[in-house]
Amino acid sequence: MAQALQNITISAPGFAGINTQDAPLQQDPSFAADATNCIIDKEGRVAARKGYSMVSSNGAAVLGSSIGIESIGEFVQYDGTKIVFSCGNNKIFKGTATLVDITGSLTITANNWSMASLGNKFYFYQIGHAPLVYDAATSALTTIAAHAGAAGTAPQGNVCLAAFGRIWAADVTGNKRTLYFSDQLDGVDFSGGSSGSLDLTTVWPGGFDEIVSLIAHNDFLIILGKRSILLYSGAGTPSTMVLADTILNIGIVSRDCVQSTGQDILFLDYSGVRSLARTIQEKSSPLGDISKNVNNDIKLRARAETGNIKTIYDPQNAFFLINFPSAGTVYCFDTRAPLQNGSYRVTTWSSMNPLCFTVTDADELYIGVLTGIAKYDTYKDGTASFGLQYFSHPLSFGDSSRLKFLKAVNVTTFNGSAATVVLNWAYDYSGDFQKQAYTLETFTAGEYHIADYNTADGEYASSSQLINKEKVNTGGSGSIVAVGLTTTIDGQGIAFQELNIHSLIGRII
Repeated sequence: MAQALQNITISAPGFAGINTQDAPLQQDPSFAADATNCIIDKEGRVAARKGYSMVSSNGAAVLGSSIGIESIGEFVQYDGTKIVFSCGNNKIFKGTATLVDITGSLTITANNWSMASLGNKFYFYQIGHAPLVYDAATSALTTIAAHAGAAGTAPQGNVCLAAFGRIWAADVTGNKRTLYFSDQLDGVDFSGGSSGSLDLTTVWPGGFDEIVSLIAHNDFLIILGKRSILLYSGAGTPSTMVLADTILNIGIVSRDCVQSTGQDILFLDYSGVRSLARTIQEKSSPLGDISKNVNNDIKLRARAETGNIKTIYDPQNAFFLINFPSAGTVYCFDTRAPLQNGSYRVTTWSSMNPLCFTVTDADELYIGVLTGIAKYDTYKDGTASFGLQYFSHPLSFGDSSRLKFLKAVNVTTFNGSAATVVLNWAYDYSGDFQKQAYTLETFTAGEYHIADYNTADGEYASSSQLINKEKVNTGGSGSIVAVGLTTTIDGQGIAFQELNIHSLIGRII
């Protein structure tokens, strides 16, 4: 005989992000089995990611049949002038609204450039290519060798870094063990002054490695290899800099898989997404796996990827993105606060298909896409809508041996004007979800601080109209229940505030 009605209330469903690592029945309801095209918003709710709007208008004309903009960076000149450089179709462009081809007679056969700014000049490095420089004084893009101030031979490296007042470069074809550095404040001089090179053959902790990427953090020059990491202190004076620490059996997957958050370094190793913790006093470098909850998924993606993996840290949106282009999947790590196990909340994005990222001096996230430069700022992918979905792990109501009769689910959402929301539920791991759709009321969403607090006359109107509570009747029975919410994002954001699941608990089965 059926017992009294029992409830499971999931406040902010999925706020702990996706967890595909632990056994499904042992999951806390705050974890999600799936959170696609979602972020964790500042209130801790699963919410729709933004999409992008096109910044450039002539991308199709200049990019032809190429895959789009594959590298992007911003150059802030001494006089405050800002230039966005982007690369695609074996060309280099400057500008945003209009992409202006400045390639000239240069021979370019790929678009995976590493970029850096030093001394009112902007530098481009890519393996197998002569390094390039754009000089603000002449507004000209040339090879470094052709620059009037060039001295020595700049290495044809795959990675460059502007730090400690000089250009550092490495990963040269046939020589992946040597680090090169320019003269002080002169990135085109590789023979005079304090320029030089450093052979790392004898310092790799495992005996041998290859330089893959470079980054500066907290007065350390950090050299990331495939299987190990070196930290040098005192890099302001390369002749006396000291190897302060080494890390073995941890490295980086590819060049653009590392970002500084200001307080930490996040990077992608074949063992997962890692944090290089900031520990100045101890002069040591403990490591944290921030992708624990999706670790197997990340490792599989990293090993299967054949394209150029790109990452970005966006302080304005407080997330760290990893793009796996071949899979068409972006992993979004919320960096506001770690979970109890030290991992970050993670969701995934699909259908956006970005190729590269940069955060501009104005804190705008620019994205390289098929048709040019786009900006992360709207709830559409260009002109297209996209699907959002959240699914819980199986819920047992505390006893997986008893039959459950799901009676109703109260769904509380925030925003989502005129959106059609679909409640999904299924029993006993079947994957055969029953569905019930409902449509939210139409309103103009002010989102607290937009459009004069949701009023036409500038007064502070109540935001209660943004909250929708819907009771959805359900049916069927089984020992385990999974629920999900899906909707289409088409110009309006939405967040899932609460799920209140009502079930009758029946006999032991």
